[in-house]
Amino acid sequence: MKINLISDTVTIPTPGMLEAMMTAKVGDDVFKNDPSVNALEEKIADFFGMEAALFFPSGTMANQAAIKLHTNPGEQLICDKYAHVYNYEGGGVSFNSGVSCRLVDGNRGMMTADQVVQSINPPDFYHSPLTSLVCIENTTNKGGGACWDFHELEKIKEICQNNGLNYHLDGARIWNALVAKNESAKAYGGLFDSISVCLSKGLGCPVGSVLLGNKEFIDNALRVRKVLGGGMRQSGFLAAAGIYALDHHISRLKDDHKKAKEIGKVLEELEFIKKVEPIETNIIIFELDEARLSAETFLGKLEENQISIIGMGQGKLRVVTHLDYTQEMHAHFLKVLKTLG
Repeated sequence: MKINLISDTVTIPTPGMLEAMMTAKVGDDVFKNDPSVNALEEKIADFFGMEAALFFPSGTMANQAAIKLHTNPGEQLICDKYAHVYNYEGGGVSFNSGVSCRLVDGNRGMMTADQVVQSINPPDFYHSPLTSLVCIENTTNKGGGACWDFHELEKIKEICQNNGLNYHLDGARIWNALVAKNESAKAYGGLFDSISVCLSKGLGCPVGSVLLGNKEFIDNALRVRKVLGGGMRQSGFLAAAGIYALDHHISRLKDDHKKAKEIGKVLEELEFIKKVEPIETNIIIFELDEARLSAETFLGKLEENQISIIGMGQGKLRVVTHLDYTQEMHAHFLKVLKTLG
């Protein structure tokens, strides 16, 4: 039994999702004539209470399009030092938009409103980049699936309004935050100027992300998507998977969260585990006491049992629960962990 816990992106479509994909009505989305893509965009826009949405092949491209639209070359965005747009998008902020990042030393990928204020460059001081955008990631990937406090996000919104800054949410795993904290998608839609959401992580789709904003923003995003090479033809087969996931796979995320917390509890009981980060959703980040057991040895022992997790560097390891991680796999993984102790 092979168990892959390196990410929640490793899932394959369920039989129901495959059926939805195979029976999808499609057209040419480059001409905006794919009925399934149009239906997905309308459904997600309505879910968040935003005016419009646009289907993208990846979350990175959706984020990069948003940054391009919210900024001008030579300007600067504010984000946490753990932010995905800074760490894991290939330097696209500078490559695509000519923008630099002002990094904030937050807590597990989350910065405070006070830290944001302190990071804004004086607009009349032309020696420094003009601050034009604040980027938030919820849940935080490198921060271990942490969920932002919504009231802090509201405080940051007020700062953005007072300083003429745009406000973007990298909501790749926003579905996990909504379930974990019982929050409203429409509340997020009313707060941010733009939101990107991923379908191929917790929701279990094979491909796809969606960018949301007002109609003018999304009309402009269509042009940027074309420039970035993101126009797809009969992408309704993929959009149909997204529609199915929205209807069937959101509430079940609580099962992933439950399994993650159970894994964390077992890890905390092992003498060679130095630290387990707080677990709120489906990501577990932990550190080994390498004087007792090296990361290389630990990963090797897991591989011997056909279990794959990922190293994040600096002695940190990551486990991510997901749709394809069954209860049988879960029981086996916990058993293997206990034998290693």
